[in-house]
Amino acid sequence: MEWMITAKEPGKTYLLQGNEAIARGALEAGIRFAAAYPGSPSSEILTMLGHVAKDMNLYAEWSTNETCSFEACMGASMSKVRSLCIAKQNGLLVIGDALHTAALSGCKGGVVLVVADDPSAHSSTNEFDARHQARSAGLPLLEPATFQEAKDMVKWAFDLSEELGQVVMIRGVTRIHHGRGNVTLGELPEQLKEPQLVAEWDRLVAINWFHDLMLDKLDKARSIFENSDFNSYEGPDNPELLVITSGTGWFYSQEAIDILNLNERVGLLKLGCTWPLPQEFLLKHLRQTKKVLIVEEIDPFLEQNVSSIIGHNPNIQVEISGRSEGKAFPRIGELNPDLVRNAIAGMMQVSYEAPTSIALPADEQVLIPPRELTFCAGCPHRASFFVLKQSLGMRPAGGLVMGDIGCYTMGGQRAGHYGLNSLGCMGGGVNMAEGLGQLTRFGFKQPVIALAGDSTFFHSCLPGLVNAKYHNSDMLFIVLDNSATAMTGFQPHPGISVTAMGEKAEAISIEKLAEAIGCQVTVADPYDVENTTETIYRLTKKPGLKVLILKRECATLVLRKGTRRRMWVDPALCRGDDCGCGRFCSRVWGCPGNIWDYTAGKAQIDEVVCIGCGVCASLCPAGAIKVEGGEA
Repeated sequence: MEWMITAKEPGKTYLLQGNEAIARGALEAGIRFAAAYPGSPSSEILTMLGHVAKDMNLYAEWSTNETCSFEACMGASMSKVRSLCIAKQNGLLVIGDALHTAALSGCKGGVVLVVADDPSAHSSTNEFDARHQARSAGLPLLEPATFQEAKDMVKWAFDLSEELGQVVMIRGVTRIHHGRGNVTLGELPEQLKEPQLVAEWDRLVAINWFHDLMLDKLDKARSIFENSDFNSYEGPDNPELLVITSGTGWFYSQEAIDILNLNERVGLLKLGCTWPLPQEFLLKHLRQTKKVLIVEEIDPFLEQNVSSIIGHNPNIQVEISGRSEGKAFPRIGELNPDLVRNAIAGMMQVSYEAPTSIALPADEQVLIPPRELTFCAGCPHRASFFVLKQSLGMRPAGGLVMGDIGCYTMGGQRAGHYGLNSLGCMGGGVNMAEGLGQLTRFGFKQPVIALAGDSTFFHSCLPGLVNAKYHNSDMLFIVLDNSATAMTGFQPHPGISVTAMGEKAEAISIEKLAEAIGCQVTVADPYDVENTTETIYRLTKKPGLKVLILKRECATLVLRKGTRRRMWVDPALCRGDDCGCGRFCSRVWGCPGNIWDYTAGKAQIDEVVCIGCGVCASLCPAGAIKVEGGEA
């Protein structure tokens, strides 16, 4: 299969996704090692590198978690080869300890850490701004504003990393990573650097004695940044308003200035090197204006750092607006062209009238019914949450369910009958449950259950499970094993017998791992509603730590194998509105494959959507739902 990111066509322009551009930049830089843990919006980078790894003579892996991936890259750098680590903003926090120690030790071969932020949390639990971690650790930070820069910056970052002997961080945002734009390709190296022998005293050791050395590297980076082509200015010599921006803010600001016809009055200063800031470059332009607007995602990172520079230069008197205190922009959420245009128009006291939208005639309008976020048709997680609710409903005090991060996060919404009592970070559920499970000695009577998916189990639940076993917490840990890292695109994990490069691997058994710790383990099928409900009820009555693996392959994987079964509703048997189930098949079960025909007052099956799991059929009190020509 041909891949655009491996095209040997320097000078040719392709329409690339930002993640494709980043992968291409890494190939042009001559990387030999790449590692990541999947997380949107960064997942496609390692996916593509994995596809081309053998052809491009490099190694790529989906690591068990982000710390594993980053420290593996640091290890590979000891042999002088170039290594790329990729994470999303949540994953960067997992790397935190390793990141701060790496800043002290530095690196041998170039190490670039690409972090994908998610303003407005489109596919995340939060919109944490990763730039603070670069400043905290003392690492050089770059931010691409265009798709071309996303490629070129990665290549330059490796040169910078090796010049400084330091890890370099590149921070993008969702609109860069998942957007598309024109990218002109550079040359791919004819030959990659071979791993070098590591001499006896050629070491990477993190001790605080190297703190001064880390700061010296930052000073050198600042000096290099002063003349970087990734920083630029366009506009009048003495602008009435100076817009300072980075990343996607540059796109929005440039468009706003053009639309408002303010090119002769407003200056636009773009920063691609955002930590440490190129101070002299900034001061040169700050001296030429009295009013500054800072456009950035998400936190007032630039705003605070620019304000600090101004504070140390009392001869500069400017008024700064930005994210702080919500002066120019909301304090949360991603920016958009309208927000930036309105902010600039307000500060320049110019009016703008948006184009009038054209409304369709009433008879041509199509009303699209709202579709709530829910599990896929046939998803085993839907059955898992249903049986959880059923079994806990048998207990007088109910029970608590500690959630985790994955597809099953939707279990806290109507899709899972509001079945989660907590939702934090990866691995958080088992640890929170362990704490609650210790309170039975003080009279706490509610059953405590923790949930995690199979990928999350390997990522961050093993230490928590060991802790719960060692302290014999009264809790039930349920692993929702659907044989996939489904939420982020079905990347492999240690429980799956294939790697990122398509090589065969020995799958690690979750059951055997838990048993090796000393846990009593039960395996059940969430589609077997009656028996699994009874199993959960029985396990929650037993003291101590129990592990239950609810094993059923992800419905999307089932469809890929072409194993869909036909299901339909027999209208003669369906009791419709008079059914004692209370429209279970559509209202309670909430599967997209189940439809309620309001005109006929009967249930229907959308045979295009339904995968034929048969669970709703097994629960229909009238036996009206049929599977493949026979009753379920």
